[in-house]
Amino acid sequence: MRWLYMAPGALRARPSHVLLLAAAIGLALGPRAPWLVLGVVLALPLICPSTAWSVAAASALLCGIVAADLRLESLEGRVGPASGHVRAQLMLLESPRVERTGWRALAELDRVPVLLRVREGPAPVMRGTGELVVVSARAAPPAERERWLRPRHVRAVLVADRVTWTGKRRGGPWGAVDAVRRRASRALDGRLAAPDAALLRGMVLGDDAALSLEDRDRLRASGLGHLVAASGANVALLATLVLAGAAALGLGHRSRLLLVLALVALYVPLAGGGPSIRRAGVMGAAAIVAALASRPAARWHALLLAAVVTLALDPLGVEDVGWQLSFASVAAIALLAAPLAGVLGRRGVPRAAAQAAALTTAASLGTAPIAAAAFGTVPVAGLVANLLVAPVVAPVTWLGMLAAFVGQVAPTAAAALCWPAGPPLAWIMAVGAWTAELPGSRLAASPWLVLVLCAMSAAAVLSARARRAALVVAPVALVLGGAYALVLRASPPAPPAVGSARVSFLDVGQGDATLVQSARAAVLVDAGPPGGPIVRRLREVGVSRLDVLVGTHAQADHLGGADAVVRALPVGVVLDGRDGLREREGTELAMAAATAGVRLVAPVAGDVLRVGDLELRVLWPPARGDVGARGDPNDRAIVLLVRGPGLRVLLGADAESHVLARLDPGPVDVLKVSHHGSADPGLRAVLERLRPRLAVIEVGAGNGYGHPAPSTLAALRAASVPTLRTDRDGTVRVDSAAGALSVRSGAGLMRVQGSA
Repeated sequence: MRWLYMAPGALRARPSHVLLLAAAIGLALGPRAPWLVLGVVLALPLICPSTAWSVAAASALLCGIVAADLRLESLEGRVGPASGHVRAQLMLLESPRVERTGWRALAELDRVPVLLRVREGPAPVMRGTGELVVVSARAAPPAERERWLRPRHVRAVLVADRVTWTGKRRGGPWGAVDAVRRRASRALDGRLAAPDAALLRGMVLGDDAALSLEDRDRLRASGLGHLVAASGANVALLATLVLAGAAALGLGHRSRLLLVLALVALYVPLAGGGPSIRRAGVMGAAAIVAALASRPAARWHALLLAAVVTLALDPLGVEDVGWQLSFASVAAIALLAAPLAGVLGRRGVPRAAAQAAALTTAASLGTAPIAAAAFGTVPVAGLVANLLVAPVVAPVTWLGMLAAFVGQVAPTAAAALCWPAGPPLAWIMAVGAWTAELPGSRLAASPWLVLVLCAMSAAAVLSARARRAALVVAPVALVLGGAYALVLRASPPAPPAVGSARVSFLDVGQGDATLVQSARAAVLVDAGPPGGPIVRRLREVGVSRLDVLVGTHAQADHLGGADAVVRALPVGVVLDGRDGLREREGTELAMAAATAGVRLVAPVAGDVLRVGDLELRVLWPPARGDVGARGDPNDRAIVLLVRGPGLRVLLGADAESHVLARLDPGPVDVLKVSHHGSADPGLRAVLERLRPRLAVIEVGAGNGYGHPAPSTLAALRAASVPTLRTDRDGTVRVDSAAGALSVRSGAGLMRVQGSA
């Protein structure tokens, strides 16, 4: 394991590394932070062995800056489609990925990257890179909150109701790679359950699009998300497999290395060409070239070379979280894995276990601060999960690679190779599900706190003196920080006191889920999108049963999680707002209710349901014969006035002002803004009549609909209504308290005075 470690002081003794580092810094920082580049120039004499090397490093830095400017000019100079309606042919750049409502895929329009969002229907299976589709869509620039699109140079977001699959694909060399990928994907689907096949595709091809939202979230929460992002482990396993096969065929040493080099060059685009696999491909190629030249591989040289190559291809890659995680992981392994393994070995840990634990721990220390900054949470159960699955990862990946290779010519034989991978794949999924549900498996923490703790841990590994200090400081910091996070994040709030009521607008993404509670009752109005976190959100707030579940209307972002709620919790009755419409989510709800023996009731305007000290008054829809044709299900959604001790809440689902204007609920304390805050010209008049003390918008971050609309936010400001939204503020909890409203959210605690 010595090749994994290189002391930082060796940088001065290796001036070629300084040149690569300077070029990488110029590529990464030159276009965006020139003042930092100046600081690097001033520091060069401190790390370069001579003035000549300082000048050479400064020249490399300048070349990096110029190269980055030229490359960005070519990438960013392309103009996307104008805002408005677009009808065009697109080429997909990836497999369609399921979202909370509909699906999405990166695509190209006239060689300009765009994001295609399709609002209806499941993500199509076995569709992917290179396919040509025709869309009729609404185009708009990416929203400010969709920053993840910037490193991908996306110039527009196209939102369509449906697409037309032309059956055509791109040709040329890239078309040939697409064909290889399609045959490999089909081979990896053979004889496996759908979740296992989706996981195997991710592990072999780096394509996790076929995973359900729930499975993907579990893998991320458990720290196993890296398994479905092709990276250095894939390249290493591929090289090992090819070298063993070539040796069995009797090929010479040089021929084996050339074969590995060729297959790595094919594998990088085959696995999606993302930041991790690009980095791994460059490092792997550097190691093979060194072996061909009979020179030892230099891990730091390969890592710096990979940074230069990947940033020269795309200087914005440094802003991609995948790029950051990949390089941080490898750098941490190179710096810490060997010392960690040595520490564990000296304490009697078997060598194989010590190496596995050292690799996982080092990678976790390197990536934890980035994960905390990017996602707001750290998967603290990742070490346990990775150690549990480590024995099966390599065999499963090798079986998948063999199946993908054989599947190019013999799909039946490939399916036979996939079959033995079934039980290990099921084990990985089971470990992911178990560790993701452990209390505190994913903790929210300040990135700076995580950075300090990880730096202390790294120093303790590298320095005996720091290790002694860390033995005292680190456990105390970890215990205090962990206890704080567990108490703050994991402990459910106390139920409402007798004589008070609470309404919680749950953060479930792009969908509605509103929980109303009193000391003696709990009512859930809508359950968010399919595969959403609704059951977890209910458990987080301490709900173990529901008196009433309301499905306001037949749309996936309201009914998608309802069947999961009925299966997970005892439910008294379901108010069924589907109005006779038959679609998948509603059918699944009805089946789950029938299995659990829960009664479905279709309410109409005028119905009143009293549950404990809560009153649910149905204001809309009227009986079917009173409104003529059914039309848009939004216009037939259940509108509820919920009254509890000291609290009046109007829940309008997706019914906008043309419906609400017909109703007379009187003044309300809290208004759920209809339809996720979509544009509604009549909202001002509604606000004048309702005079809400607080408004909440249930909306998902990064949604493709432009919700909430600027006009809606302007109307709320003009009416002087304090407004919170779940995409920015997370779950919003409102308690009635002595004539005031106590409001807790990610924005903090506030009180709203007055009465409805």
